[in-house]
Amino acid sequence: MNLIEELQWRGMIQDIMPGTAELLQKEMVSGYIGFDPTSDSLHIGSLVPILLLVHLQKAGHKPFALVGGATGMVGDPSGKSEERNLLSEKVLSHNLTGVKKQLSKFLDFSSGKPNAAEMVNNYDWFKDFSFLNFIREVGKHITVNYMMSKDSVKKRLEGETGMSFTEFTYQLVQGYDFYWLYQNRNCKLQMGGSDQWGNIVTGTELIRRKAGGEAFAFTCPLITKADGGKFGKTEKGNIWLDATKTSPYQFYQFWLNAGDEDAKKWIKIFTLLPKAEIDALIAQHESAPHERALQKKLAEELTCFVHSKEDLDFAMKASDILFGNATTEMLQSLNEDQLLQVLEGVPTADIEKSQLAEGYDLVSFLADTQIFPSKGEARKMWQAGGLALNKAKISTEKTQLTNADLLRDKYLLVQKGKKNYYLIKAV
Repeated sequence: MNLIEELQWRGMIQDIMPGTAELLQKEMVSGYIGFDPTSDSLHIGSLVPILLLVHLQKAGHKPFALVGGATGMVGDPSGKSEERNLLSEKVLSHNLTGVKKQLSKFLDFSSGKPNAAEMVNNYDWFKDFSFLNFIREVGKHITVNYMMSKDSVKKRLEGETGMSFTEFTYQLVQGYDFYWLYQNRNCKLQMGGSDQWGNIVTGTELIRRKAGGEAFAFTCPLITKADGGKFGKTEKGNIWLDATKTSPYQFYQFWLNAGDEDAKKWIKIFTLLPKAEIDALIAQHESAPHERALQKKLAEELTCFVHSKEDLDFAMKASDILFGNATTEMLQSLNEDQLLQVLEGVPTADIEKSQLAEGYDLVSFLADTQIFPSKGEARKMWQAGGLALNKAKISTEKTQLTNADLLRDKYLLVQKGKKNYYLIKAV
């Protein structure tokens, strides 16, 4: 497979150094991408570099995932308007463990394979590197003029916050990573987001000046949303790859809610589906956009890739509960954690469990929990058949709620109309 052609039709290449495509056709190439350990979980913005490594390995080349134990202590100024807080070694160590665990899910680290993936930590080669040795062995090879010409530096120097010497040296530190991997792991290729181009080129320049060697690189465009919003961000913040930070259901919903233009672009970038299947999906979507075939496939593929088939099944079941024709039995099949996961964000209220033991008048309940502003409005909708309890329509014969109505002996799910849900907890 021609890796560069594959990535180009997927829209995953922005800048590429001359000779890169030819090198990848000629031999098995070792290539790397750096991951920033500012958290103990990667988020969906990290999926692009992860997938670049996946494609690299699928094409028969050897991927290196570099976790920045050292660079995480400095902070990358690329795309940042102000200085970041520096992390302690203890926090970095915890974050590195989490990131390594996640990366091992996507790449094949089987030691017997010639192109087995490897994970490296730049702290290993920086921890004993003295400042004097660094400025002698690295600093003297790159001029200040060269460093000042980088966009990431120029933008910060022109801004109000300026730039510390620590961040100014970041490109030298990252450049040395490439040089070290070139010398010690025969690594000739670096990949990354387009905002990393300046840092990556510093690495190839250091290899040329210090080792007399030739190294190569390409970058992927930064992912944007058609509406101008920031990719991977919601009202609740980042969409994480860790299921405890972003539930598989929320993860699934993020992709399912993609706009049409975004879905057409993202299905190529974020899935490993072949071109013929993607072309067919896009054609199907354009002939019947209301069916949202692209979004459904995107959500299914990504939830399986990052989480599991079981998580996908649950996410689809959860979606059916809120937006489809789920039954009371399906709702009752969820455990408490799953129920709360599905109903996160739904308005809630508490009632006394003792009120149910005696039989709680339905209309009073609807008004007391503020599902309706008055008993009159509650009675009107109940009599019109517009209410459901635990996904079952409330008939006009049902006038009271009892403990027998509780889900998991604790909850009542009230649905008003088609889309308005309320979760009531009996305490």
